[in-house]
Amino acid sequence: MSNDQTTPVPDSPFRPDPGARDEAPQFVLPLVVRIERAAPPARTDALETAARAVLVMLTDERSVGEGEWARAMRDWQDARIRKVVRRARGAEWRRAEALPGITVTGKSAEVRVFPPVPLDGWPKDLARLQVSGTDLDDLDPVPPADPATPVLWLNPDLGMSAGKAMAQAGHGAQLAWWGLPDEARAAWHAAGFPLAVRTAGPADWPALVAGGLPTVRDAGYTEIAPGSCTVVADHPALR
Repeated sequence: MSNDQTTPVPDSPFRPDPGARDEAPQFVLPLVVRIERAAPPARTDALETAARAVLVMLTDERSVGEGEWARAMRDWQDARIRKVVRRARGAEWRRAEALPGITVTGKSAEVRVFPPVPLDGWPKDLARLQVSGTDLDDLDPVPPADPATPVLWLNPDLGMSAGKAMAQAGHGAQLAWWGLPDEARAAWHAAGFPLAVRTAGPADWPALVAGGLPTVRDAGYTEIAPGSCTVVADHPALR
């Protein structure tokens, strides 16, 4: 699912209306979720694993400084911040694993994140993967989020496929990371990026959106209307 985000910052990479960033070459961060027919991951675990995968990619030594992926990461962040989630199984997954990237594992989910690629320049083994119709279920009850854990709150009024929600959760995690002071970043990184993804209660959602926390709004390329608020990133250090 391809998405953009928004913050009130002028010329934000997450703003749905056109800006200077649209004139830059456009890149996308690919994520591939492993979905085997016999053992698909739980939906919430897949969302949380995708969000952590984005944070792992942002902080990997290859993504910063003079690292081998640093130029691609800078080019991606200079333009729109797009993420696309595709699905793979069997031989498709093995081919994806052979490409440069990082696999992040949750309780039941595996997500591989790759350095950014040009919007029209996907590696063939990723380009052939399915992007639409990725949906998953939670077979067991999802427990309430720990108040001490960063939570990515999903809009309760939007019906998003699992692939769309994974990309949006990744956006929310990235906004939270950007908003944190250095000390809080270091602590979150050292702990392995614990986080939860939960759907907000309908009565709680308006206060979350109005609370000054990092907020994701969709550009409207897929599934939902432009400007729709999809995620609020609630990290304890941002409250």
